[in-house]
Formats: sequence, structure tokens, C-alpha cells
Amino acid sequence: MPKKLPQAEMPAADYAFYGLVWAGTVMTERVDRALAKAHDLPVSWFEVMLWLASSPEPVPASVLGNSTMLSRSQVSRVVDALQSRGLVTRTPSARDARSVEVSLTAEGRRVFEEADATRREVLAPVFTDLLDEHDIEALGTVWRKLKAEKEKLEADPGAGSGRSHR
Repeated sequence: MPKKLPQAEMPAADYAFYGLVWAGTVMTERVDRALAKAHDLPVSWFEVMLWLASSPEPVPASVLGNSTMLSRSQVSRVVDALQSRGLVTRTPSARDARSVEVSLTAEGRRVFEEADATRREVLAPVFTDLLDEHDIEALGTVWRKLKAEKEKLEADPGAGSGRSHR
């Protein structure tokens, strides 16, 4: 069996970073395969639907672009595809005549609920059943910190945290 470096030989920050990348990649691939097989739904489509399902109001397309891990052009293509399947609608914004708002249709909600059940089922043995409430909360805290720093840097590129690396 090929030798691998044990964690102790890698700096903690490097190991943590690699772990985040590894976990995200493995779980995304797992969910993508399951959603494609069971619902003919790529994970990028599911991500957009997840944000729409979590909002009680229609969502401006620009907000979807800022919320998802997709570029604005990718969000536009996903919304086009979802609309062609009858899963979302686009309506002119009542607040801004230049923009559109996106919402799930009744069929979109039904498909999302079925796909979400598949996602939860696929992730349970490798995520939610494996981690306790404290672990889940800690991951949420990490994610919020990283996302807040990204948003701060996007708003003011000179505003980096300036923290030294340990």
C-alpha cells in the first residue's frame, strides 16, 4: 500500500484546508451522482433550487449569483434550464424594473423536496449521522467566518484581515 503522510507531518492549517477541499469535493460528487441518477438534476441546479426554496419571497437573479457558488452567467444558464423544465418562473421585479426575480413553481417545489430527501439520504452516513450537533455548529461557524471575510474583501479589497499565519 502506498505510504501517505500522517497528519502530524503536515502543518495544522494545511491539513485543515485540505480537509475542507477534500470533504467538499467528495460530498459534492456523491450528491451530484445521486441527484442526476434519481432526478436528472445536476447539483448546480439543486443549489439554485435550495436557495430559492429557503426564501419566502421571489429572489432577484443578482442575489442568486451572490449567494450560490456559481458565477452570474452560470446562474443565468441554470435558471434558463430550470425554467425550460417548468421548475422556476422569472418575473419582473416590482422594486427594480431592470431586474427579474426568480421563484420555484409548484412543480419546482415538489421536485426540490424529492431531491432534497435524496441529498439528505446520501449525506446521512458520511455527514449528518457521523457528526454531532457541536461538529455541525462548528462547521457552520467556520463557513460564516470564511464567507464574511470573502464578502468584506469583495467590498473593500484592501480590508484583508492582516492576521499572521500560525
